[in-house]
Amino acid sequence: MRIRAAPCRRGGDRLSVVRRPLGRERIREIGNHPAPVAVEVEASGIALFSPAATPESVGLSGRNDERHAARSAEPLHQRVKTDQGHQCPVRSSAAGVHRYPWGVPPPPATRRVAMVTLGCSRNEVDSEELAGRLSSDGWDLVEPDGPEQPDVIMVNTCGFIESAKKDSVDTLLAASDTGAKVVAVGCMAERYGVELADQLPEADAVLGFDHYPAVTDRLDDVLAGRTLASHTPTDRRLLLPISPVERPAASDEVTVPGHAWGPKVLRRRLDDSPVAPLKLASGCDRRCTFCAIPSFRGAFVSRQAPEILAEAAWLAEHGVRELFLVSENSTSYGKDLGDLRALEKLIPQLAAVPGVDRVRVSYLQPAETRPGLISAIASTPGVAPYFDLSFQHSSESVLRRMRRFGSTSSFLTLIDQIRQQAPQAGLRSNVIVGFPGETEEDVAELEDFLTRARLDVVGVFGYSDEDGTEAADFDDKIDADVVAERVARVSSLVEELTAQRAEERIGEEVIVLVERTETEDEDCAGRAAHQGPEVDGECVFSDPTGLKVGDLVRARVIGSEGVDLIVEPLSADSGGRQP
Repeated sequence: MRIRAAPCRRGGDRLSVVRRPLGRERIREIGNHPAPVAVEVEASGIALFSPAATPESVGLSGRNDERHAARSAEPLHQRVKTDQGHQCPVRSSAAGVHRYPWGVPPPPATRRVAMVTLGCSRNEVDSEELAGRLSSDGWDLVEPDGPEQPDVIMVNTCGFIESAKKDSVDTLLAASDTGAKVVAVGCMAERYGVELADQLPEADAVLGFDHYPAVTDRLDDVLAGRTLASHTPTDRRLLLPISPVERPAASDEVTVPGHAWGPKVLRRRLDDSPVAPLKLASGCDRRCTFCAIPSFRGAFVSRQAPEILAEAAWLAEHGVRELFLVSENSTSYGKDLGDLRALEKLIPQLAAVPGVDRVRVSYLQPAETRPGLISAIASTPGVAPYFDLSFQHSSESVLRRMRRFGSTSSFLTLIDQIRQQAPQAGLRSNVIVGFPGETEEDVAELEDFLTRARLDVVGVFGYSDEDGTEAADFDDKIDADVVAERVARVSSLVEELTAQRAEERIGEEVIVLVERTETEDEDCAGRAAHQGPEVDGECVFSDPTGLKVGDLVRARVIGSEGVDLIVEPLSADSGGRQP
């Protein structure tokens, strides 16, 4: 999301605060209390006043002072004054003199926060939980580049791979350029903590997952100019018991983002899309040598089914027609609840929630994808026959070095099992090329697998070292130029193969959920059951007449462009599920 500075609107409900260190002549002693820090505000605003504060303790000196002073061009003509008779801070205005009880300063005239979410759909859930906490405590949610300028921009960062971390840093810098306070949360903030804060002074605070339950208080601190100590990262796998069955009880004492549900609704939708992610679980128990996610997301812990169903019903009440089930490893759902078939039992219940027309499961580990789960996804009405399989490679030797299971043969067998039950199922995956020790023979085997697998979508990533991973210490690294060449080669093959797979769908009938109407810049489009949100292709309507967001449309595929399909509508139903 691009962030740009929004013009500051002056008016009775707008607060623009400039904090700067004051000379001794402008700091007065009031009674026996420590000298206060005066804060200048617009005439329409309310003074922030801290009787025990010093310029240093509220972050009014150094870089922050210079940055905020430079960014403000507003005239300042009202100052905190002292009512000698009442020994308390006062504010003068056209309505008279207002006295504030000592030690209980009024809140800012506005508490506006903008959420910017980077990375995966799991982060989207976390952002909506944070938004729910803030809005329930009186913060107003605004767009980062909308007409109402935010006081704070909260960036939910991604810390997965190097490119994602760069995007996170760039977004934090762009947010800082608006003049708003900037708060970093999310995976990168959790993973690096104080190190990120030290290297990125443009962020006014770097908050870890353990800050989330008290995020309102922390943002109040930021808005008041109080300095917050950034957390020291720790391996979150150590916060829960090694035994999965002991984790549900222990997880009540650990902050797990996206798991805060009930008795109060702690989620606030940040868009009006008919599709919404819904968390099944968090964390991962696998020890893939290239992946750092378990160290900052923690050990695997499932959510209880009643909690998930309640949130699904709430989402349906708020206009959601497709539930996108997310986690780090959905096939592990229920192992800590004592039921390895828990996901097979849960998805039919989710599909039966009133208002829900489609349930989609994401991130399946091939080695854990059991026949019963395949059948549940392939044959349950209302569940999309969609299989997001994390292959990563197909060469058995490379997979073993990644500490993963499978082979070209076993993966092709799994795909055959799926297509026997659901011939039109969508299959997608990601692969890593250039992993340490990968040979040309390994790459050729991967290319052969992809050719025979006929997947709908494949993401191709070049290997890069990640801090704290086992693979980062491997000796037989592939030269960066060779990695880039292999990425280009496999990507070119994938582009050709997935375009061919899309062409094979011409003539099929599909049910499309409309997610975008036609504008001057964009076509009317949505997704069929075999297409996942954002990362997969979409269905573009040849005739969008009368279609609106949220409609379920029966359509026929009449053409393709890359992985995208061109469809003509046959019938639409805005009220309920179609077969």
